[in-house]
Amino acid sequence: MGQQEIKFAYWVPNVSGGLVVSKIEQRTSWDIDYNRRLAQLAEENGFDYALSQIRFTAGYGADNQHEPVAFSHALLAATNKLTVIAAILPGPWKPAVVAKQLATIDNLTNGRIAVNIVSGWFKGEFTAIGEPWLEHDERYRRSEEFIRALKGIWTEDNFNFAGDFYRFRDYTLKPKPTRKPHPEIFQGGSSRAARDMAARVSDWYFTNGNTVEGIKAQIDDIRSKAAQHHHHVKIGVNAFIIARDTEEEAKAVLAEIIEKADPEAVNAFGDAVKQAGKASPEGEGNWAKSSFEDLVQYNDGFKTNLIGTPQQIAERIVALKAVGVDLILSGFLHYHEEVAYFGQKVLPLVRELEAKAALSTQAA
Repeated sequence: MGQQEIKFAYWVPNVSGGLVVSKIEQRTSWDIDYNRRLAQLAEENGFDYALSQIRFTAGYGADNQHEPVAFSHALLAATNKLTVIAAILPGPWKPAVVAKQLATIDNLTNGRIAVNIVSGWFKGEFTAIGEPWLEHDERYRRSEEFIRALKGIWTEDNFNFAGDFYRFRDYTLKPKPTRKPHPEIFQGGSSRAARDMAARVSDWYFTNGNTVEGIKAQIDDIRSKAAQHHHHVKIGVNAFIIARDTEEEAKAVLAEIIEKADPEAVNAFGDAVKQAGKASPEGEGNWAKSSFEDLVQYNDGFKTNLIGTPQQIAERIVALKAVGVDLILSGFLHYHEEVAYFGQKVLPLVRELEAKAALSTQAA
């Protein structure tokens, strides 16, 4: 097949509250035993990646939060193939520390650790832990320096770097990571600054959930910019997946999630993220056009519309692949059961449709 098979990741529930801001029952737990078993189930059912979340403060149902680097290592120790992506906030973390942490974990796990650089959108979190809050584009400028520093530390000896935020002089890290050229680097954000940063330095770009048309516009923009820098960026899209035997069942679950949403928490989250977006030069961010219903899943996962029967979801996934999506970053209501259902009922259909699409392309 000319194009690689689309890959699948899941949000690690290393924070409490599940993946929807709702009082609906979620048979999902943030504790380590639940998460170890989840990682094993995901690996057994065709998932390639898991993304550990970073939160320093409580809010929106996330009263408890495990630190992502240590938590990621625990999941790697329980699995054999899964790659775990640890989310990192420049500011609290310094690139030398992250480079050292991840190089060690890489060596211990045969290269199965990656990093997601989160530039930061929640001012209150930075204020609470005594970290300076930079203006919008400055946060992305700092993140770009962070990534350039990571790459340099991981690939060069006697590394030198003189930026506005980070400086290195003749620094050599040993042992270096086993993954070449370096552990994969992910990032998110939909602002101009975020997309331009991805086009210059990131391996992967995560976007919030959206329609196929909306996602295609973002991908076309990023990839045209990346080509100018002789760079290629892979694309991951957020989706909250509700796969059921019938479309009616799936839609009923979505309706119940929204009906039982926590209005105070959803509105507080919406206010925070929309204020952050307004601080960007273009005056909008990831959540600028998100409704109350969209914000119940805090990365617009309902918008991607992977809600329905296995066949419907598989067809929509392949449609996303056709416009350039390389990975689906998924959330579920009841993780253990639904990850297994996805692997057994949805993923085989995706692979069948991918194979048919490849044959059609070859015939043409």
